[in-house]
Amino acid sequence: MSTPTPFEQARDELFSHILRCGVLEASAEHQKEWFDDTMLYLADRYDGLDEPQLSELRVLGERYCRPVVGRSATVAATV
Repeated sequence: MSTPTPFEQARDELFSHILRCGVLEASAEHQKEWFDDTMLYLADRYDGLDEPQLSELRVLGERYCRPVVGRSATVAATV
């Protein structure tokens, strides 16, 4: 077993916060505010992460919060 990197730890903590804080049901405006605050917290908590890593974390978190897009067209089976 390997020890998780600081980035992996921050990612896991971010996803945990998303699930616990109810941000999935929040409006886009409130999600943005929540991410602004949470990313500041993560930057302080994981001070070894650089700006590109923090930006990547935010992108991952924002993607996680997006609703699943369903298919609008049905797929016909061929026999």
